[in-house]
Amino acid sequence: MSFQHLDIATLTAWLDAGRPLALVDIRDPMSFAQGAIPGSRRLDNDSVGAFLDETPAERPVVVVCYHGHSSQQAAAWLAGQGLGEVYSLDGGFTEWQLRHPDRVEA
Repeated sequence: MSFQHLDIATLTAWLDAGRPLALVDIRDPMSFAQGAIPGSRRLDNDSVGAFLDETPAERPVVVVCYHGHSSQQAAAWLAGQGLGEVYSLDGGFTEWQLRHPDRVEA
């Protein structure tokens, strides 16, 4: 199992279409509190167990970090836990915020 890369335009289209997916953000708590993609939940070592228990294996999972680097490792790990469709968001939250400043919630 491995992850795939996802670009901002595709995520935007998926969200606009209401595609069911799990959007997880692995940034630090303060950064997440200051701004996040609407509908995302923060994921860390303390919450990952519950996330895996609650998330159906067939649900697409999109992992967001700052710039799209750390999310690749997290996405690979999540895919290794049996999730079937895992993506790392290229450009991360920084790129999302740059392209969609109106689609950030604090």
